[in-house]
Amino acid sequence: MKLNTLKLTDYRNCKNIELNFNKAKTLIIGKNAQGKTNILESIYFLSTLKSPRTSNNLELINFDAESFKIEADIIKANTDINLIYTYNKDKKRELKVNKLKSTPKDFKSATKTVLFSTNDLLLLRGTPQDRRDWLDRAISQIYPAYDDRLSKYEKIRIQKNNFLKECAKTGTCNNNLLEVFNEQLSITGSNIIYIRKKFIKEIEKIAQKKHQTISDTENLSLKYDCSFSIPNPTETEIENIEDIQWNFLQALEERKIEEQRRCMSCVGPHRDDIIFYINNQEATKFASQGQQRTVVLALKLSELDIIIDKTGDEPILLLDDVLAELDDLRQNYLLKSINQNTQTIITSVDTILFDETFLKDVEIYKIEQGNLIL
Repeated sequence: MKLNTLKLTDYRNCKNIELNFNKAKTLIIGKNAQGKTNILESIYFLSTLKSPRTSNNLELINFDAESFKIEADIIKANTDINLIYTYNKDKKRELKVNKLKSTPKDFKSATKTVLFSTNDLLLLRGTPQDRRDWLDRAISQIYPAYDDRLSKYEKIRIQKNNFLKECAKTGTCNNNLLEVFNEQLSITGSNIIYIRKKFIKEIEKIAQKKHQTISDTENLSLKYDCSFSIPNPTETEIENIEDIQWNFLQALEERKIEEQRRCMSCVGPHRDDIIFYINNQEATKFASQGQQRTVVLALKLSELDIIIDKTGDEPILLLDDVLAELDDLRQNYLLKSINQNTQTIITSVDTILFDETFLKDVEIYKIEQGNLIL
């Protein structure tokens, strides 16, 4: 897969720009707040229909405009594909693939991306929500239906919370209706947990090797930290969704009184976390900043590999100002790890971080106040 052209109209501060990606590597140079990140954000948006920086799409519309448009031409499996996404201040969107209206699922499936930004470097020290967001974004590019499961679960959870608040107001609770909510949550939630745990195991195998290449003697391991107890299967057993659901229901029953008191769902995938270990020590508590960045670097490069393995698509790698935050060892490893066939779009303040050999085969754009400078 290759992104050939990108046109942005009133997307944040990019009022009207067009980029042609003629080479495998593209470098976008500019000072802070000039629009570099906006370009990468828009490419990432095509593959997820979400911004990594905001949950409110209205923020993506230029202050002086009523709507924004992203248009891209890509080649996938020797087929030309045109993508157009528009969104206006009335919160109405239109998605087109080759000029025909498209469903979100089909639209997203056309493009795969892996975004590595400075915010990702704080993944280990961030909140559990940050880590869940990373995990969900990575999974959704491999399993397109996963987003639907997340949305369904969230709707049921909100309905249950509203029901609990109403119970608190009236002083009575319909236990039969509460059981229905819990049953629905356990069915959808156990599916989400199963997929997350499966993905964690798969990406851990790849990330361990990459991490050890950089750190030499350190061993990385990942654990999915569920908000309720799930007995670990033995080596001969296979973890299944039915076991997860049963334990989920048990936890909901045990914490029924607490949930009614707090008027909220206290267990489920919305409360889970991912724990990273280096040599069996919890990285969040004991790892240095350099060690934590090595973990994130290994994870991001593993995302590339797992998307290729599961989908057969070569994703676009988006590097947003991360090289300036990495030391020489990690910079060199990152740049050398990128496959020559991987389309890579990098943002940076200047070219000083790149050697002459790398820059010889790179297309360079300069941006200032949302405009490309020739």
